[in-house]
Amino acid sequence: MSQSPAQDPAGSGPHFERCARLIAQADGLLITAGAGLGVDSGLPDFRGSAGLWRAYPALGRARMDFTEIACPDAFVAHPRLAWGFYGHRLQRYRDTVPGPAFGILRRIAARLPQGAFVFTSNVDGQFQKAGFDMERVVECHGSIHHLQCLQPCREAIWPADDFCPQVDDDACALLNAPPRCPHCGGLARPNILMFGDWGWIESRTSAQHARFEAWRRGVDRLLVIELGAGTAIPSVRLFGEGQRAPLVRINPGEPAVSSERDVSLAMGATEAMRGFGAVLGLDPCNPADGG
Repeated sequence: MSQSPAQDPAGSGPHFERCARLIAQADGLLITAGAGLGVDSGLPDFRGSAGLWRAYPALGRARMDFTEIACPDAFVAHPRLAWGFYGHRLQRYRDTVPGPAFGILRRIAARLPQGAFVFTSNVDGQFQKAGFDMERVVECHGSIHHLQCLQPCREAIWPADDFCPQVDDDACALLNAPPRCPHCGGLARPNILMFGDWGWIESRTSAQHARFEAWRRGVDRLLVIELGAGTAIPSVRLFGEGQRAPLVRINPGEPAVSSERDVSLAMGATEAMRGFGAVLGLDPCNPADGG
């Protein structure tokens, strides 16, 4: 894989100019995003046990890694622990204010005839919270803001709006009653694709994919901007690369690109988007710029 000189943030000016030219040539923007974008909004990074255990010491004391708590079996064996983990995350995502990168992405999208579509592996709902059209988001791993039956007893998905988790942070344990399936009364779980998951109901995500395909057919000159998507779980990278369109990859740790037409920026999403805003003349304090 080739490595763009844009990996040096101090020398990124010319690469921002190149990104500006790519935006000017595009009629539609695909935003692909992984966990690194959430980190820029202050959300924890669960990649690796160390990050998980810092955020949830009780899981560290139990020596449970992410694959053990983020799986349907955890809801069977340790329902209050599993819902303590997901309930805490649900409340944190509800409380989190999306970082400045989201607003600049919206301003860029507003300049293009076909606007933008989002493809993300994040389950936090931050794009919708930042004002992106919910009909133009693909959540390839589902959403923590929606629930389904753990069994599942039927193909039903419903919003988690009525569930207000109360969590003992030190024990990572749910204190109040967990959500229940309205059809069979059994335990509910987040509508998220987990590890070793054969019960995930994918109909909501499939409908999102169908809307993306319809939008994509109307875009002649696509540009892909990828933010914080790593190679450990490459869903986001592979989807963006599969569009066969110019790609801007923003990633401080894994910025390599494979085509000369692509641009690599070895930095976080906020730093990169502020660089975009500067070369595009976007005033971060001016609502008329689309933020």
